[in-house]
Amino acid sequence: MDVLGSRIIVAAFDGWNDAGEAASGAIAALRASAEYTRVHSVDPELYFDYQYTRPASRMDASGRRELHWPEATLWRPSPSHDGTEIWLLTGSEPARAWQAFANEFIDVALRDDITGFITLGAMLSDVPHTRPISVFASSQNERLRETQGLEKSTYEGPVGILSVFEHFAERVDIPTASLWASVPHYVATAAPSPKATLALLDRLEELTGVGPEREHLRTEAAAWEASIDAAAAEDEDMTEYIRQLERTRDTWDSPDASGDAIAQAFERYLRRRGDGPEKR
Repeated sequence: MDVLGSRIIVAAFDGWNDAGEAASGAIAALRASAEYTRVHSVDPELYFDYQYTRPASRMDASGRRELHWPEATLWRPSPSHDGTEIWLLTGSEPARAWQAFANEFIDVALRDDITGFITLGAMLSDVPHTRPISVFASSQNERLRETQGLEKSTYEGPVGILSVFEHFAERVDIPTASLWASVPHYVATAAPSPKATLALLDRLEELTGVGPEREHLRTEAAAWEASIDAAAAEDEDMTEYIRQLERTRDTWDSPDASGDAIAQAFERYLRRRGDGPEKR
């Protein structure tokens, strides 16, 4: 926690990085837990392709139609306080000018004395819904790995916006960590995965010492799991598939499975896809 300091940005973006809306759900839970003030928003004309991320039409309280444009915004807790502050960076992944996009926020982070940066993501994976959601925690910062027991990813290949932020933050000596939840691919449709959101928040609290109240998420996670159990009970093939995943996960969780072995399995997943959890 000392390496990350007391003013930490937690970042998550909608879209490919956000299977089961787990990462954006974690940001939403954090934002609902305290008052936040907008610090900085980008100009959407510079970074978004509206054919890919379209503006949305909504009605205001008086019945007038409004257009809401894609955005990316940095929020700070208000008022400021002693102890660890969690700032929030969230929005849509940009379609262009990624270096300028990341540097725009990094400049604000430097101006406001940000001391740490944590990215949140979620990926579809071959894992059972009946077991604890695994969170792959990594860092390219040696001191942070040593103090927090994080992994070092050795993946080489295409990357997404979260990796760009990690790269530029580390270049200006802001230590970074990355948390990725594994969401069961056979249930991750349009429905949120509260169990994955809960896993990210639990791991985030281990890193920072800060976490929102999440009893409601535990209730939602139990209901989510029960609904999948009910669906599987009516499908023998699905039941057998889940049992296979359970056997694999239980092998990973056995005393014989080292952290290195699990990390290597994660890397094999990335290479099998041809990209990373965030196209990395």
